[in-house]
Amino acid sequence: MPFVPHTPEDIRDMLAVIGAPTTEALFDEIPAALKCGALADVPAAVPEMEIVRIMRARAAQDDTLLNFCGAGAYERHIPAAVWEITTRGEFYSAYTPYQAEASQGTLQLLYEFQSMMCTLTGMDVSNASMYDGASALAEAVLMAVRLKAPAGDARVLVPAGVNPRYRQVLHTLVDNRGVQVVEAAFDAAHGTCVLPPEAGEIAAVVIPQPNFFGTLEDVDALTDWAHARGALVIAAVDPVALALLKPPSAWGAEGADICCGDGQSLGAPLSFGGPYFGFLTCRQKLVRQMPGRIVGRTVDVEGKPGYTLTLQAREQHIRRARATSNICTNQGLLVTAATIHMALLGPDGLQRVAEASVANTRALAERLCAIPGVRRVFDATQPFNEAVLRLPQAAAPVLEQLAAQGVLGGIELGSYYPSLKDCILTCATEVRTAEDMECYVRTLSGILAA
Repeated sequence: MPFVPHTPEDIRDMLAVIGAPTTEALFDEIPAALKCGALADVPAAVPEMEIVRIMRARAAQDDTLLNFCGAGAYERHIPAAVWEITTRGEFYSAYTPYQAEASQGTLQLLYEFQSMMCTLTGMDVSNASMYDGASALAEAVLMAVRLKAPAGDARVLVPAGVNPRYRQVLHTLVDNRGVQVVEAAFDAAHGTCVLPPEAGEIAAVVIPQPNFFGTLEDVDALTDWAHARGALVIAAVDPVALALLKPPSAWGAEGADICCGDGQSLGAPLSFGGPYFGFLTCRQKLVRQMPGRIVGRTVDVEGKPGYTLTLQAREQHIRRARATSNICTNQGLLVTAATIHMALLGPDGLQRVAEASVANTRALAERLCAIPGVRRVFDATQPFNEAVLRLPQAAAPVLEQLAAQGVLGGIELGSYYPSLKDCILTCATEVRTAEDMECYVRTLSGILAA
């Protein structure tokens, strides 16, 4: 809060009403050994004008770097209206819709979000959001396992082209639950998934589109391959890319079964890594296994539209043994921003954002590859957000030198993929200009020539 409104007299009167001698007495159940005591290093109080000056000086210490990093979190243009509306009191302090009769506006917004995500992915049902893209993928896998291998001991095929951080979270959440994650390698020439010759019985196949390297998978072939083996298909997608690519519901002969991803690109600022939000959509026939909660639209006795939570499969709401998930974080505030963001852009605006990202990434890769010793790793001619480049020197020190000169050049891939030692994953979204790219090229050229 901006300030503490209670005067010493206010505090004294409140304590008198509740019968407590001091504020400290309200916490007398806490053992003294657990209390930190006086905060010796906290300075004395200062006037507001002085603290504002101090905080501005601290903020000025943050460097504003030219950002060419992506890897699942993107610097995109967010119209000013998005967070001006999101931070209005009606949304900002009332985004948890537990009481339907008191939160119709919030419930309607969540319903609109679900409708937008269903339109974007082509699926029948969306929930009200997940914690982030990584946990959404893990929940989608557990959802598929419940459907295909309820007794446990299931195997799930996950390409190496899925975001490494997503795969780390997936292992954390499923390794101790009888689920074996089988990794499918990527093709060294194209960066796309290579299906194993002997897959055995699998419950689900995860298909990233585009994948972590920014290349497009043959989603039709992968989907049909999975369905021919009785496995469910989980699409792990970039929502902005879906403005250009066909929706997961149209993959192969039957389409994907579950779709998930991270919504950070839809109005959420980078903010040092979060918070973001995840989305999860699926076919109608699978809805009973969907985690989280779903907002539905109905009519009241007078025929007026109304909104309510129609499916709440979380352990907060039903018997724990029957819950589909104990992750209870619905990212309502971020979803509010995303819904406003998508409404402002519309389908045409989202398509223009996607087209600009494709064009900028392609242009950036071409200009960087004109530097002696820099070359493309994969032969993808249509990268979406990312491009993988091999440098003539060790990647990590080069990226450190770039950052020291004001350019975030990308991420080093060797720590995730040993075969991609000395390679970087770089990105150019719609906010990057020709001058930005020239600055990157000029700075990298100087570092490599030194």
